[in-house]
Amino acid sequence: MAITTEYTSPLVERFATKEMAQLWSAQKKFSTWRRCWVALAEAEQELGLNITSEQIEEMRARLDDIDFDKAYEYERKTRHDVMAHIHTFGDAAPKAKAIIHLGATSCYVTDNTDLILFREALDILLKKAISTLSRLKAFALQWKDLPTLGFTHYQPAQLVTVGKRACLWAQDLLMDIEDLDAASKRLCCRGVKGTTGTQASFLALFDGNHDKVRKLDQLVAEKLGFKRSFPVTGQTYPRKVDTHVLRVLASLGESVHKWATDMRLLQNLKEVEEPFEKTQVGSSAMAYKRNPMRCERACALARFLMAAPIHSEFTSAVQWFERTLDDSALRRLSLPEAFLAADGILNLYLNVMENPKVYPKVIEKHVWAELPFMATENIIMEGVKRGGDRQELHEAIRVHSQAAGMEVKEHGRENDLLDRLAGDPVVNMTRNELEQILNLREFVGRAPEQVVEFISEEIDPVLMRFSDKLGAHSDVRV
Repeated sequence: MAITTEYTSPLVERFATKEMAQLWSAQKKFSTWRRCWVALAEAEQELGLNITSEQIEEMRARLDDIDFDKAYEYERKTRHDVMAHIHTFGDAAPKAKAIIHLGATSCYVTDNTDLILFREALDILLKKAISTLSRLKAFALQWKDLPTLGFTHYQPAQLVTVGKRACLWAQDLLMDIEDLDAASKRLCCRGVKGTTGTQASFLALFDGNHDKVRKLDQLVAEKLGFKRSFPVTGQTYPRKVDTHVLRVLASLGESVHKWATDMRLLQNLKEVEEPFEKTQVGSSAMAYKRNPMRCERACALARFLMAAPIHSEFTSAVQWFERTLDDSALRRLSLPEAFLAADGILNLYLNVMENPKVYPKVIEKHVWAELPFMATENIIMEGVKRGGDRQELHEAIRVHSQAAGMEVKEHGRENDLLDRLAGDPVVNMTRNELEQILNLREFVGRAPEQVVEFISEEIDPVLMRFSDKLGAHSDVRV
């Protein structure tokens, strides 16, 4: 990688995939501006304006051939990026120069391009989310029967299974998948509305023919891949759209942060680990370390992403009347970087779930360290069935439980509750009989069945609906 003397975004250098970074590149942005200009010229020609097919073909031939140095020089002179690229495109397609941007305002290209990029970026995220969901499904099925300690308040609680816990992560991601899909379908084209949204310039071009102006708006929307355009706008499309989209991304950030935090805690317990490569270094000082680098990174980026909507909320709130330009500089930062961050965290999620490491023996050890305490109610019930006194059993087990707890906490010894109970005549059971009561399968409730039901009823229909989007692979570069 080349070392530069200027700052470049870590989101591009380290975190986002090439696919998403290229989507928000200058090449993609300005070539999409040119596609918007071609769509406008085509629609205007179809509705009778004096625009030739030769002019349109010349424009089409130069869609991706952008002289960025020339555009930069034009912008230095004009202090206006859209005018700079109109001149640059006109120089590249001189026969079409006179009709490029005909009747339009700057937001015709800038806003419609943003909406197109939103649509494509949401599709990239949806593909990654679907593939991650597929990985979660496989993981949940593989470990649906493995009992593990549940945790409430990060204190040992009733047993669940490793697969059941994964279903909690998957359920969050399912909500995000529905939101990503809905956000994409909700997008409208900004269309051709003119400088303040009245379409006055286009009405003049078509000699006051309202039907043609309405048709122009519809045609352009269709040519840009939208089913409809916003019925009314100011100079811009409603900036609340940005907020709606960023809230979907922020919600995705919540889900990934929760999953990654759980994984970090599990890695601390040595129960489940993210992938760790042969040459990977966990710490520059502590050579033994296996830090959850990917999940830590996911949490960091997720926090950045969860704050993204506040930018657009402020921007939307202060769009005076038909528009004010104090949205532009912030949107150039907040919109691409939110999508880059969202892409980065899904890339990490997918990468970890492609090959997570589960340690059943460690999980079993932790279960047995706590299970005797959790099983005391079952032991009491069995003792009563054998003719014991419920209150006497309760008191005996309470005393032994407290003593065993002290052995664990104060002396660091193993949980010896079963041995204590086996030696008490009030309990009147052997160690073997007590262990039979502690059948782990009896302590996980319907967790295995819930995994199968959740997958068949909730996950599989979504995977089937989006089967064309399966197949994304992760790309964690550093």
